[in-house]
Amino acid sequence: MFSPRSTAHWLKQFFLLIVAAVILCGVVACLPMGATRPFPTARDKFLWPFSSASPWNMPIGSLADYMPAKIKPALRFTADQEYIFRLKTRDPYRPLYKYGSWKKRCSGKKRPMGKLPIPDDLIVPDARKGYTPNNTAAFLLPNGRTIVQVGVLARCQKGDPIYGWRFPNVDIYGMGMGGTHGGSGLSAIGGSIRRGELTSDQPIRHTLKVLLWGKKYLYYSKKIPGYRWPADRADKYAPKQYRGTNPQFVQGSLLAIPPQVTVESLKLQTQPGKKLFHALQDYGAYVVDDSAWDAYGFAVEKGVPTEFQEAYGYRFEYFKGSHKKPFHTDIVKLFNALHIVTNNDLRSVGGGGTPRVPLAPPLYPASSKVR
Repeated sequence: MFSPRSTAHWLKQFFLLIVAAVILCGVVACLPMGATRPFPTARDKFLWPFSSASPWNMPIGSLADYMPAKIKPALRFTADQEYIFRLKTRDPYRPLYKYGSWKKRCSGKKRPMGKLPIPDDLIVPDARKGYTPNNTAAFLLPNGRTIVQVGVLARCQKGDPIYGWRFPNVDIYGMGMGGTHGGSGLSAIGGSIRRGELTSDQPIRHTLKVLLWGKKYLYYSKKIPGYRWPADRADKYAPKQYRGTNPQFVQGSLLAIPPQVTVESLKLQTQPGKKLFHALQDYGAYVVDDSAWDAYGFAVEKGVPTEFQEAYGYRFEYFKGSHKKPFHTDIVKLFNALHIVTNNDLRSVGGGGTPRVPLAPPLYPASSKVR
């Protein structure tokens, strides 16, 4: 039998062993999936780009004004896949030509738009009947800070030129607003759901991007021409095809879930659904393009839907009638819960006030100028 003294001794030793195990585990690594984790103190510029003051990184503020977006269930939930590359100097420089047409991209008069170091085995298929993706793309040049953005990207054969429309370069250390989403003029890399973000145990710590049906939701008038900051344009067809009735709901509108809404009140069931909820409540999502039919979705890095299905065993996207998985039910609830942040602008990004979460940590020091 143990004496009272020896019992106390062994309890003390057991406690010390537990403390040591926690320290060796690193605390963070032992937390279960979905647990609160310490906010990072630095970030990889390629995976988490742009200034902490950028709209893509600024959290929703305590002074945000919310107006219901009134988004109804759509026939389809989709992923607008974006091509995001970190280029290397050892790859051969290939010409970039203007794409031939929306439906036949690897063709045309070969109007030159510069050269990029592209691996010869990179293939981006042409459009086909019933499939005309936006194919927005962002290329980080070997200098480590210049991002070249291309819209309607295509490359039909190995070693061929690449085709698309080149937009102005942006600095990965800058605000990063402009880019190749044709409906808004917004970034092809800022706000993208990157590979690993929906399947890891880390939260998404940046603003997202959504596509919505312009005919149903987006507003146009001579006074409010279909867009607002940070967007710098609307679709050319906006005067005829934007039929929304809310002047606050345009390209560049910031959508977010209000603070009084909770995971429990929405009865969300899945880990990725809850992860998207927190991103939409803490950071929101910018409207960047017209889905052009009864569909809504997120802009994601190429490969995210495949990675998602491998991790969870069901598709990321759905058609109405086939969305019986709990995640797809969560998606409907998330879009229905979105509100417009009506006071989001250059002077009060996210609505102003105290940010809901800490600002993005510093990037590694800049080493060269944009070129």
